[in-house]
Amino acid sequence: MEQLMKGVTRFRDDVYPEQKQRLETLGREGQSPATLMISCSDSRVVPELITQSEPGELFVIRNAGNIVPPWQRVNGGVTSTIEYAVVGLGVTDIVVCGHADCGAMKAHYAPEGALDGMPAVKEWIGHSTAAHSVVEACCASAGEGEKIDRLVEENVILQLTHLRSHPCVATALAKGELRLHGWVFDIAEGAIRALDGETGKFRLMDTDAVPVADLGGRAIQKREAA
Repeated sequence: MEQLMKGVTRFRDDVYPEQKQRLETLGREGQSPATLMISCSDSRVVPELITQSEPGELFVIRNAGNIVPPWQRVNGGVTSTIEYAVVGLGVTDIVVCGHADCGAMKAHYAPEGALDGMPAVKEWIGHSTAAHSVVEACCASAGEGEKIDRLVEENVILQLTHLRSHPCVATALAKGELRLHGWVFDIAEGAIRALDGETGKFRLMDTDAVPVADLGGRAIQKREAA
């Protein structure tokens, strides 16, 4: 806590003066971020740092395993925040960002009973069970490290599928007002692999061509125009 308080002091003395005009404007006029980023709560994954975003530019959901539960009528924090981002803020892009060495994904390979003391965590990680099943079916002979790397990717793909089940997301996609992105952040390398919706493969992101996982109605319009 002492370290945090020192950080608050540095923010107030050194950072705030540089950001004063932007923060005053945001405080007065409100926010209008264009992107919702759903990432893991892992302390090594900082969305604003990875994307070099300024205050007001990125709307963020963070939870263990960057999970998006499938839509259901029972209300939840992730569901409500997605709906607010899409309907209330009108974001045009949603990024689901997984990362290397993800503890939530490694939990699928933990010894039997390891999560018995954390029943809520065990149930939450259940939202990635289908991704684990895919990896076990397709990579049965691989080592555990390779399986976890693949599981991180498959989990991003699965959570994008869950995301499409949310009515507000499905509607915005159909109208061509929203794009979905799937990323995997390599912590040690500082690199991002992005899901290419056309090939179904993750590839290293560069500034020339940023892969998009789902263009929604824009993809249909593109095909019709071709």
